[in-house]
Parts: sequence; C-alpha cells; structure tokens
Amino acid sequence: MSWGYGWRPYVPVAKRRANAARELAKLGKKTGQQADPVVLKGRNIAASFWGKAWCDNLEAYSDFENRLPRGRTYVRNGSVVDLQIAKGTVTARVSGSDLYRVEVTIRPLASKLWAAIQKECAGKIDSLLELLQGRLSAGVMQVVTRPKEGFFPTPSEIKMKCSCPDSADMCKHIAATLYGVGARLDTRPELLFLLRGVDPEELIAGVTGAAAVRTSVSVPTAAGLGAENLSEVFGIELESASGTTDSTRPDVPKVLPKKRASGGSPRKPKATEVVKPKPKLKLKTKPKLKPARKKPLG
Repeated sequence: MSWGYGWRPYVPVAKRRANAARELAKLGKKTGQQADPVVLKGRNIAASFWGKAWCDNLEAYSDFENRLPRGRTYVRNGSVVDLQIAKGTVTARVSGSDLYRVEVTIRPLASKLWAAIQKECAGKIDSLLELLQGRLSAGVMQVVTRPKEGFFPTPSEIKMKCSCPDSADMCKHIAATLYGVGARLDTRPELLFLLRGVDPEELIAGVTGAAAVRTSVSVPTAAGLGAENLSEVFGIELESASGTTDSTRPDVPKVLPKKRASGGSPRKPKATEVVKPKPKLKLKTKPKLKPARKKPLG
C-alpha cells in the first residue's frame, strides 16, 4: 500500500492511546514492569523549581529548538505512556503512528564540576527537604542553573535513540521524553540527582559542620588557665610563697572562709579546699584569792 510522499496516514490521539495501552499491556506481561505514564495537570509541563529549570535548560540550547515544539505537543496530549528514570538513563514508550521506544543516556556530572557546586553552595542550604522542594536562595539557584557549569546536562552530554524511522538526532518522540522528565521532577525531584549520578545530601554536608562550629563551646585547658580563671572557677584566692595573694601563681591555694548558718550541720569541705586545723583555745582561769589574816583580839 502506498501512502504518498512517504507519510503515514494520520491517526487520532485517542486511537493512538488505545493502541499504546494494548501494546503496553502485552509488554507488561512479558517483562513484569508496570507502565508509568506522564500525566500533566493543565497546560503547564512543569510547575516546580527543578521541573521548570530542566525545561528551561533544554530550551536554552539551539541544538534542540527545531524539534522541541512537537515534543511539547506530544507530552501534553499524553503520548508519553511510560517513562522510567535511572542512573544516567531515561527510557520511555511514546505513542505515535506506532509505539516507539526511546532511550536517552546522560553523562554523569563531572566530579570537578560537582565539587565546585558543593563549594559554592556550602552552608547555604538548610536541609534536604528544602533542597528537593527547590526552596533555595537566589545565589544557589544561579549556581545550579547556569549553562555549561551548572547542574543540568549540555547537549554534548546527552545521547538519544528512538525506534521511529525519523533520522534526526532529536525526533519528536525524544523531545516529548525529555519534556516528560521535567514533568516527572515535579513529583519526584530526587530523580534528577539519581540521573546525574550524585548524592543530594552532599550539597548540605557543609551545613552540619558549620552548625557544629557555631554551637561548640571553647573550654580552656588546665595549662591555659590563669590565676584569675582559677579563682573564678573554684572560688579561691591564690597565695604566693611570701604569704601575700598572688594571682599569677596557682600553686598555693588559700581557702576562703564561708559562714555557716547557725543551728545547721557543719559544712563539708569541698575536694578543692584545704582544711586547716583549728587552733586550740586556752581558757583563762580566775586567780585564787588568798584568805585574809585575822587580827589578834585585844
């Protein structure tokens, strides 16, 4: 049968979806893998920070501009009937005149670039939750989204393959798949870090260290304690060898007397106090009176 000019007859979207559903059901029985279609809510492909940043990155490169419009149409009408994201790989089934298989390979983020991003973001991201939700400062957003030196892949880091007869590097099915990744990041932003082969917690590792420094207390060592510090810590005065108080010599402690409440039990000395024996009190006795001499009578 001849279709004229090599074009296949137009198949309505509803019929394409029905055909794709049947093909996926057969495939699922063979592989046991459940299909995960891309379903948009409204006309916007992505609404979150990471999803929109992914799509903006695609549209920033002239290599893709000719094929992206058809891809947007396909992802909006539900043609991406299955999308799977793994480390460095995106696989999809896209419904067209037939059910096509798309495979996109993305090179892992270069270690030097990842280290530079970590350094610039250190201490600026409070938690993993804030990172995944895209609640980032303007400075961090600028670092991760900048072209060629940011977190998102460049065209040279992306390899694409589709089972359709289109010989272009990026066909409309591949474009729809790449837009589908942006839509998927709205609900599962952690997949972007999996795709680039990095751990998102490494971006907030510097926060833990910084917080530890801020909350730590500097405790002076015994060698670094001066006499004034010892006096304040232990509540004692320091006496020099000459018997006078000397704040620079911590070797001869002198006990500061403390009053004891009347009627209470005697205070127990502390381990740091030196208890001096109390001197014995000598009692003074009254002198004995000699008896007066009796005068002789007469």
